[in-house]
Amino acid sequence: MKKNAVVDSISTALVNTLWQDRDIRFDVAPSEMKLRLGEKLLDTIDSVEDTKGNSGDRGKLLVTNLRLMWHSHSMSRVNLSIGWNCVQNVTTRSINSKLRGTTEALYILTKTNSTRFEFIFTNLVPGNNRLFATVASVYKAYTSTRMYRELKLRGAIIQNKQLKILPQEQIFNKVNGVWNLSSDQGNLGSFIITNIRLVWYANMNELFNISLPYLQMVTIKVRNSKFGMALVVQSSEASGGYVLGFRIDPQEKLQDVYKEISSLFTVYSNNPNFGVEYIETKIETENLLMLDPVEDDVEIESTDSKSDAYAAYFADGNHQKDREAIYSEELGLAIEKPKEGFSLSNLWEVVPKN
Repeated sequence: MKKNAVVDSISTALVNTLWQDRDIRFDVAPSEMKLRLGEKLLDTIDSVEDTKGNSGDRGKLLVTNLRLMWHSHSMSRVNLSIGWNCVQNVTTRSINSKLRGTTEALYILTKTNSTRFEFIFTNLVPGNNRLFATVASVYKAYTSTRMYRELKLRGAIIQNKQLKILPQEQIFNKVNGVWNLSSDQGNLGSFIITNIRLVWYANMNELFNISLPYLQMVTIKVRNSKFGMALVVQSSEASGGYVLGFRIDPQEKLQDVYKEISSLFTVYSNNPNFGVEYIETKIETENLLMLDPVEDDVEIESTDSKSDAYAAYFADGNHQKDREAIYSEELGLAIEKPKEGFSLSNLWEVVPKN
């Protein structure tokens, strides 16, 4: 058999098609508002105003384990899809809404690539804090379950040769005598195969390990290498594009491990588990947000121009990059250059001087 010849191979495009939690999209087609495999609708909140971009327009907010979606009641083509992975901060602000007047609203700061957007949602039902509670809870659940979705190298995941399992995770097999072929001499360790991920750790050093979720796998192969027949797993570009080789003897055991991982990989791809769970509670909104409300009064101005669907959501009016950094002699450190018409002393004044 020729060197590097492929004996068995399985691949999936799951990670390549998953955009819902890592992208922000405006005015998408109805098909993109539908739930994808593994996406769960956690809450639906009616009578919500998109105060930042569509002030005065009543709509519906949908909260899933991957994203926030909002669409107008009057025109469903006017909509938003905000992936949780793009969210940087969730808090409240005092704003001026066309439909509610001055009120507390949900403020979400996001970033995708080098572009920052901000979104403001106002619950039009007085006294209903469900909007704040749901969004804050699901965002917290998403950020605390990254191990379900992200490759992890050299993490504190093994203790006394036992895997620290995740909620909803089940261990299917533990395989000893697995050589990691990342170095010339190889490192002897063990596999732990679960319904969520493939874990390998070195016998001599538990901190030398890798946790690779099925979500981030692109291909699984059995192929010939300079070490003989090996299991080769390739991770997605988003997770670093690693090509990981493992040798297991004898060859029959290698084939059994390959078939087991391939089977779990296929099952996961058909019904992915992203790890985000939401249980509605009556915890006070302030505790959920973990942040003090921002006291700024934000005046929302309407615009007749709809030529740029997302221009209204640019944070700070700058969609390309952060403002230029300059050295402040007064403060003795680097700061963002103040907006045109403002000085550093203006920003410190609580009451502007006449």
